[in-house]
Amino acid sequence: MSAEAAAVSMGDLEFGSGKGKEPSAEGRGHGWWHERLVRPCLVELLGSALFIFIGCLSVIGNGPEAGPLQPALAHGLALGLLVATLGNISGGHFNPAVSLAAMLVGGLNLTMLLPYWVSQLCGGLLGASLAKAVSPGDRFWNASGAAFVTVQEPGQVAGAVLAEVVLTTLLALAVCMGAINEKTQGPLAPFSIGFSVTVDILAGGAVSGACMNPARAFGPAVVANHWAFHWIYWLGPLLGSLLVGALVRFFIGDGKTRLILKGR
Repeated sequence: MSAEAAAVSMGDLEFGSGKGKEPSAEGRGHGWWHERLVRPCLVELLGSALFIFIGCLSVIGNGPEAGPLQPALAHGLALGLLVATLGNISGGHFNPAVSLAAMLVGGLNLTMLLPYWVSQLCGGLLGASLAKAVSPGDRFWNASGAAFVTVQEPGQVAGAVLAEVVLTTLLALAVCMGAINEKTQGPLAPFSIGFSVTVDILAGGAVSGACMNPARAFGPAVVANHWAFHWIYWLGPLLGSLLVGALVRFFIGDGKTRLILKGR
């Protein structure tokens, strides 16, 4: 099989139409499944594990006097680096909410959504487990294993859900408009995506914890066995992704992406 038939670029798999190139008969028999399914899912697992490992460590080692700056920088810089490094293989989602938004705007094939989610959740579990393994026990448990503990009572729930929706909207917009939408995508997309996470954590960390990523919530919740208000970090991000999908598909996407008002 030629290199052209084997290669899977951002545009082919994630950041283009989501349809990819039709494989030849030879390609189907030699490595097509590896290139189109196994390799991207392994990269999503690896990237999610590394991102969540770095993120959890930044929370576990963060002193109360430092505020959100250390976690904000660690999460944002790690995500930007991983997207720049691995994005050409899988799209560099590392987040079920981002994968949902990418699928809605045509950047990910529907059949890949569930494999991506499984890979990302397994990566989150692996990253959180590694963070626990390398952290002193007292620091780990003092930080609740980097699980999200910002919401402590029912009165905070509405504000936290709304914050997660809005914060995830910013992140998903950075991905969909910066890396998928043809007329607005550019080489600075990895940095814009990383910066959006940093800004989100600085702005919303005190309200909801600024998760924006169900895999980031899931891994530490399992490892630390902390499930209080865990559903917030699924509902909010997924609603934000649905909102971005609607915005891009109906209003702000380019002519190839929009479903209405295409113009001439």
